[in-house]
Amino acid sequence: MLYQLLRSTRPQQWIKNLFVLPALFFSGHALEPDFALRALAGALCFCLLSGAVYLCNDILDLPQDRLHPEKSRRPLAAGLVPVRLAATTAVLLFAGSLAAAFWLHPPFGGVVLVYALLNLAYSFKLKQVVLIDVLIVAAGFLLRALGGALVIAVSISTWFILCIFTLALFLAVVKRRQELVALAQRAGQHRATLGQYGLAFLDQLIAVLTTSALVCYALYATGVGDSQTGAHMQWTIPFVLYGLLRYLYVVYHMGGGANPTALVWKDRPLQLTLALWGLACAAGIYGLP
Repeated sequence: MLYQLLRSTRPQQWIKNLFVLPALFFSGHALEPDFALRALAGALCFCLLSGAVYLCNDILDLPQDRLHPEKSRRPLAAGLVPVRLAATTAVLLFAGSLAAAFWLHPPFGGVVLVYALLNLAYSFKLKQVVLIDVLIVAAGFLLRALGGALVIAVSISTWFILCIFTLALFLAVVKRRQELVALAQRAGQHRATLGQYGLAFLDQLIAVLTTSALVCYALYATGVGDSQTGAHMQWTIPFVLYGLLRYLYVVYHMGGGANPTALVWKDRPLQLTLALWGLACAAGIYGLP
């Protein structure tokens, strides 16, 4: 039972909370233990909170999840975890994560509270509103990045924040597209907004967001409006370009992208690109004169 409850919090999705750490890494403080510990504690707060959010989503989406070819195997949808136990656990995780966040740093706690309220609004109503649904998903990543800066009291580039937002929005729109393809005529039964999207419209959004994410990152990497950007960060741009193109290739030619986290765990070229990008960023920020 406990194992199934843990599965319901989707620990494999906690990789998304790594978006708390860019402020630590790109501010140049990653090698300082005090900064690193506070950033990791902030990421843990978001892990606990995201577990609560997933439990709430699964409770509210039970009828729709049972119609989905993959989501029907989730513990709540499969009847392996009682709804009352999931609800109690969600309340405890919400309370614990918020208390820890405000204890770490009140402004950080404020961001975590906004994240919690936004996700509750999403779970109860806003995921049924076209475009607002994907914007809220992207806003969640934006709040993680902002929270990561607040918890260690540093500033990060506006362009980088915008890059995170556009990239998260890109991933959310791709996910909607692939859900629409997979569910076909049943899409509207699983999620009301899916029935109001169309492939042509989503493909247009993907093209716009791909360009926007790349431009925002290029402006960040070249130091436009930010003197703190590493002197060699422009050399990381090709890795970002290839990563975006690889993701699009997997989406349009291999049918992936319905689960961005699973894709990152499985696609070796994408993993290699992320590793090389990280090494290039580390060299630009910490290793080169």
